[in-house]
Amino acid sequence: MLQGSSTIQFKIVLLGESAVGKSSLVWRFCQDQFSETIESTVGATFIHRVMDLGEYSIKLQIWDTAGQERYHSLTPMYYRGAKGVIITYDVTNNDSYEKAKDWVNEIRTQGTPNAKIVLVANKIDLEDHQVDQMEAMKYAESNDLLFFECSAKTGEGVKDVFFGLSKALPVKWGEMSNRKGMEFSDSEDEFSVNVKNSKKVNKKKESGGCC
Repeated sequence: MLQGSSTIQFKIVLLGESAVGKSSLVWRFCQDQFSETIESTVGATFIHRVMDLGEYSIKLQIWDTAGQERYHSLTPMYYRGAKGVIITYDVTNNDSYEKAKDWVNEIRTQGTPNAKIVLVANKIDLEDHQVDQMEAMKYAESNDLLFFECSAKTGEGVKDVFFGLSKALPVKWGEMSNRKGMEFSDSEDEFSVNVKNSKKVNKKKESGGCC
C-alpha cells in the first residue's frame, strides 16, 4: 500500500477553443487569482501542481494548450501520454461546446487509451448561457466523462475540476516521483515552459500560490 510520503506523477492536458478560459482555470487553481487581461497561450505552457490526497501525494504535470486553430496540428504532441484530459467550453458560446465534443472524439481516437476525460463548463458567472446544462450533463454521462461547472473568474468549482480528476486517476497509471514528502505545490519551486520557444521561465512564488 502506498504511504503518505509517496508522490505519484501524472500528465494532464487542457484542451478547448480559444478564449474559453483554459489558462484562467489553471491560474485560478494555482494562484487563486484571475486577470481579465491574461494573454493567449502560444503553443503550450507547462505547470506543476502537487496535492496531498491523504494516502499519497499526486503531482500534476499540467499542459495548457493554445486554442487557436493554427496550433491545432501541434496539439497531439502535447496530449500524447496524458492520463487525464480537461476539455473546456464557454457556457455563453455554443460553438465552443460543439468543438468540445470534437475534442472528446479526437482524444478517444488518438489520445492515450482509457484516459480520464473531464468536460468543463466554464464562465457560469455570466448570464447569457447558450449551452443547456442538462444536455451537457447527459452528453457527459453517455460518453463516460466527468462533468463540472465552474467560473475561473469567481473561483467557484475550479478546485473541484482538478481534485475530481486527480481522484479518478488510478494510482497504477502514475509514475513514482523520486521526491518524497511533498504536500501542496507551494513547497517546491514551480516553473512554466513556453514550448514554442523551448525556454524555461522561473516563476516567483507568491503567498499561497504554486505557479
